[in-house]
Amino acid sequence: MKINNFLKLRDFQKIIIENEKIELDDELLSRVKESFEFLKEFSKNKVIYGVNTGFGPMAQFKISDDDTHQLQYNLIRSHSSGIGNPLPADEVKACMLARMNTLSRGNSGIHVSVVNLLKELINRDITPLIFEHGGVGASGDLVQLAHLALVLIGEGEVFYKDERKSTKEVFETENLQPIHVEIREGLGLMNGTSVMSGIGVVNAYKVNKLTEISIQLSCAINEIVQAYDDHLSEALNTTKLHAGQQKIAEKMRNYLADSQLIRKRADHLYTHFEEKEKVFKEKVQEYYSIRCVPQILGPVLDTLEYTEKVLENEINSANDNPIIDVENQHVYHGGNFHGDYVSLEMDKLKIVVTKLTMLAERQLNYLLNSKINEILPPFVNLGKLGFNFGMQGVQFTATSTTAESQMLSNPMYVHSIPNNNDNQDIVSMGTNSAVICRKVIENAFEVLAIEAITIVQAIEYLGFQDRVSSKTKELYDEVREIIPVFLDDMIMYPYVQKVKDYLREIKV
Repeated sequence: MKINNFLKLRDFQKIIIENEKIELDDELLSRVKESFEFLKEFSKNKVIYGVNTGFGPMAQFKISDDDTHQLQYNLIRSHSSGIGNPLPADEVKACMLARMNTLSRGNSGIHVSVVNLLKELINRDITPLIFEHGGVGASGDLVQLAHLALVLIGEGEVFYKDERKSTKEVFETENLQPIHVEIREGLGLMNGTSVMSGIGVVNAYKVNKLTEISIQLSCAINEIVQAYDDHLSEALNTTKLHAGQQKIAEKMRNYLADSQLIRKRADHLYTHFEEKEKVFKEKVQEYYSIRCVPQILGPVLDTLEYTEKVLENEINSANDNPIIDVENQHVYHGGNFHGDYVSLEMDKLKIVVTKLTMLAERQLNYLLNSKINEILPPFVNLGKLGFNFGMQGVQFTATSTTAESQMLSNPMYVHSIPNNNDNQDIVSMGTNSAVICRKVIENAFEVLAIEAITIVQAIEYLGFQDRVSSKTKELYDEVREIIPVFLDDMIMYPYVQKVKDYLREIKV
């Protein structure tokens, strides 16, 4: 893929998930070179933050011309101070791509060697060691991006062929040369929102999967209970003017188009019933977790689509400081590094993913509780009641995992803590928000995996394999490849993990 300037999220997916190689367009390289040459000339005899001044609250200190290069090295090394779990390789790769893309706009004054080396690292799957903890998301992802910059100057550590190694060793193996810091390569690399944005892009990709899986499982449950179709109808859902709800209902109608189990209300409750009947044997309406899926998943889809729009804007923005404006021959100081846009969206995304998880947990409970579904044995137990336990054990896991996500859904966006000698007196905590969002997403996959196994067992008990929709049958067959029909009790955790892995790999 040839990169010029604007990258869509689908481009990220091709590069990060599908490992498509990238090239840098000549126009892009010219733009970066022009920005560098302009800043080099413009900064002479002027005070430019981060070029010939200290950083943050020490910006009042003038740096001599002899020390300006060392200043950038000092910044990178001193801020390589993250700790905690390393970020996963796909997120780091997304961070590198986001940083490369914003630096390629020509508003950063960095040397062209920076974007060239970033391109090589991405193409060769060399991912810098970047830790979860360290960024407050205001002067950008300073600490985490320092770890990226550290690798670019040939120091620090990377993951290479599934091993953690020194950057120097890997560069020698791959015949790569570190960048030579020029005017502001340290600050240009570190001042920005690329870590929170990179994690956010990967999160959004996963939430797309979760949404599709939740729709599929919700459709399957509608089939299991032989629900009426009017709550999915176009006529009903178009009376509420939310695009997400209407899209979810349409997807459900498409998934269930060839089902032999979904019923029409007119055929059962509007005709052919005894007028003398005082208590109806069949439910007039289903529980909310079955009947209100478009209204519950609609906001999830709307939120996801808006989050994707914000992320796409962010990764294609100049988000460092100062901003180099070649066209107007000026350098502007400001705060484009502030991560509030991404922080808020990651909080919103984790909230809707938690609600999606809660929906799955309630649907699971419906299937497991024979007193409310009235069609399945307790805990969808296909063995001997009282002697065997069916899905009883894994419900505890689903419940506890859902509860954790509910707790994690408290927002980071409003948890600003001033730091940096109060220079950074209000911050976004955007990277924390993105990391916690990832945790909530992983929890959702676990709960949906347990729900999927339960649905397959329920279809088995009812003998509905040949009556469900083709979409549900596909899900049934693929889960059955992982976990066989079971009557006797067995150790469940390996199967839950395998089904979770299967759901994570579904293409959307």
